[in-house]
Amino acid sequence: MYKNKLTFAVSVAALLSSTAMVRADAMADLEAAAKAEGMLTTIALPHSWCGYGAVIEGFKAKYPEIQVNELNPDAGSADEVEAVKANKDNKGPQAPDVVDVGLAFGPSMKEEGLLQPYKVSTWDEIPDSIKDAEGYWYGDYYGVMSFIVNKDLVPNTPTDWADLAKPEYAGQVALAGDPRASNQAILGVLAAGLSTGAASGEAAGKAGLEYFAGVNKAGNFVPVIGKAGTIAQGATPIVIAWDYNALAWADELAGNPPVEIVVPKTGVLAGVYVQGISAYAPHPNAAKLWMEYLYSDEGQNLWLKGYCHPARFNAMSAAGKLDAGAMEKLPPAASYEAAYFPTLDEVNANKAAVTGGWDAVVGANVQ
Repeated sequence: MYKNKLTFAVSVAALLSSTAMVRADAMADLEAAAKAEGMLTTIALPHSWCGYGAVIEGFKAKYPEIQVNELNPDAGSADEVEAVKANKDNKGPQAPDVVDVGLAFGPSMKEEGLLQPYKVSTWDEIPDSIKDAEGYWYGDYYGVMSFIVNKDLVPNTPTDWADLAKPEYAGQVALAGDPRASNQAILGVLAAGLSTGAASGEAAGKAGLEYFAGVNKAGNFVPVIGKAGTIAQGATPIVIAWDYNALAWADELAGNPPVEIVVPKTGVLAGVYVQGISAYAPHPNAAKLWMEYLYSDEGQNLWLKGYCHPARFNAMSAAGKLDAGAMEKLPPAASYEAAYFPTLDEVNANKAAVTGGWDAVVGANVQ
């Protein structure tokens, strides 16, 4: 037992100092091992998505010895899963080291033995509800579903899901992905279903399918994957996408054409994406170092600058570590007050309903 408070305080300080030294030594060893591997292979990371362009450049600037090999930036979560499976025995440049996938894909990849566990040094600040207890996958950021509207072609901005079925939006409504493979599109269907009053999960997934069947039957749905380029071209005047993508596209378009971004009044859905390291990663140490960077204060604030709410948002807010300038550029906090965070079971049930029923119920071949 400690004889006095001073002795206790000194002992605690010594322990913390020792722990910090151990962490520093472990990080130095990891950095050395990653640099020896010399490469990190990512997949499905568009530079406009959540500020990933700046994130990748930040990692490269910090670790110039590690080449970042970027595969198929426009791939969906299902494509990432297939890439890991297809390259189990391949240690070449087509084998992903890391994945960034929708929440439902993390547990399924773990079950299939496609991920390896790793807990970053800031592990305790990632909410328990969005991470695997064993460290196979962990939430990285979230946003809410929104509409981005080309104002040159759409005079009256739709403000809710029900509006998208109106005759004035004929041939104008698109999803930002294929709902049979893209997590963003799959959850876009869930959000539409929630707007009808259906319970989150399978019920809302089915209601969302019926909703899009109606929009398609009305001639309003465009089976083209929406993004900044298609908005500018007029191919997809209204795109349903995560708010952070819509805001990044607005920056990219720079007023040509002018766009408006709306968080719908109902069916406000929050979506979490997760990180994981491939069980077959050719560069496992570089993959771990990448995760350390993503979950560092620097990495988390770069996501915030990309209009995303990073996983450590609450802890960093309490510690005064969030970038104030980035916070000012986010939509008003009121836009997020009604946001619904579906449980993992609800996400999985919706995914099964949407991917299994899109062709039969909606019948639009999105590509």
